Amino acid sequence: MQFKFYPHTDKDTKDMLAKIGVKSLDGLYAQIPESIRLQKSYDIPKSKSEIEIRNLFTELGKQNEALTVFAGGGIYDHYTPSVVPYLVSRSEYLTSYTPYQAEISQGTLHYIFEYQSMMAELTGMDISNASMYDGATATAEAMMMANANAKKADTVLVSKTVDPKTISVVETYAKFHGVKVQMIEEKDGVTDKADMESKLSQGNVSGVVVQQPNYYGVIEDYQGYADSCHNNKALFIMNAVVADLAILKTPGEWGADIAVGDGQSLGLPMHYGGAYVGYLCCSEKLLRKMPGRIVGETKDSRGQRAFVLTMQAREQHIRRQKATSNICSNQSLMALSATIYMSLMGKEGLKEAAAMSYAGAHYLCDALVKSGKFSLKYNKPFFNEFCLTYNGNVDALQKKWLAKGFLGGIKIDEHTIMLAVTEKRTQEEIDRFVQLAMED
Repeated sequence: MQFKFYPHTDKDTKDMLAKIGVKSLDGLYAQIPESIRLQKSYDIPKSKSEIEIRNLFTELGKQNEALTVFAGGGIYDHYTPSVVPYLVSRSEYLTSYTPYQAEISQGTLHYIFEYQSMMAELTGMDISNASMYDGATATAEAMMMANANAKKADTVLVSKTVDPKTISVVETYAKFHGVKVQMIEEKDGVTDKADMESKLSQGNVSGVVVQQPNYYGVIEDYQGYADSCHNNKALFIMNAVVADLAILKTPGEWGADIAVGDGQSLGLPMHYGGAYVGYLCCSEKLLRKMPGRIVGETKDSRGQRAFVLTMQAREQHIRRQKATSNICSNQSLMALSATIYMSLMGKEGLKEAAAMSYAGAHYLCDALVKSGKFSLKYNKPFFNEFCLTYNGNVDALQKKWLAKGFLGGIKIDEHTIMLAVTEKRTQEEIDRFVQLAMED
């Protein structure tokens, strides 16, 4: 059967099959077991008019519940100024692609340059690349950078206080690249420094990965971590919630060699799981190990300000078998969104949003603990996310909140729940959330 939107003619198909030595399309899929092949017709509805399609998706959309979010775990319900999606939706941005012909892509190169500048300043690092897919893959790429930098060492240490989702991606990368992953034990909700130093002393470690704030929302004290890593010829890698760095000590100030994480907290909506933007910043000495590309500023032949692709790893395109990474970039649309957000908010706006999130989380925590039904699981400083021990049924409590339109945190274990607050949560919402928790 031929379809008018398929670009290949019958002759094209026959020529391609002949080239690879297969007689028919059925033969192309002959090695796929019958047991996993679709044994029925596609469930595709009959054609519909434009208005019927719009009505269909309107009805589907009504099935979504609009909840007031008190959950985090790496993705947070931050406010997005209305001008951000308006600007990003303009055709010159929405249809943009990787600037292979850099000289005629000045607009794209300009905003990537601004993104890099802002991310380097936020993280306190020397250099930022032109963005990654998400925070988890950026962390895995940092692990690969550490492994490539060490040359002979093939082990990376990862704290158990790092987000389990990120750890899973790191382990997947490691499995197929011959990297060994060892976990650093946690102690009272924070990284066990003694265990890290013990594992470092055994040698063969290329990097150490930690998180700030950690998965439980705790602000960890990483004093001396960088020195311990460097004394053992390992890189110090810090995954951080980037919006929190408007107030918190930056990875650069902690002495990190690589700063990574997700940029979702920079005004990107929760999006049912994506698309997001990962950031990767590092010290200048690691410039040649960094995946992706870097945009720089220069002057053209007329002396006017211009932007160019300063660096992109040649191996990613030509000698792929020798590449440290083949990830390139995420094509930067989400990076553009984050850049517009940071430009609109400014330094003071970012600080104010972070301070509001911090204040709201501590207000909620204090109110729940005061009720007598909760206690703080880790007696450690936290930012906008925290873990509580509940003296009741966590599942029943979350169902109660859900019935009243609240997404009530993340269940960590049988008696532990993790809650998050952002600048979007009002005092009235928090008070109502607490009131429901106190009701029998």
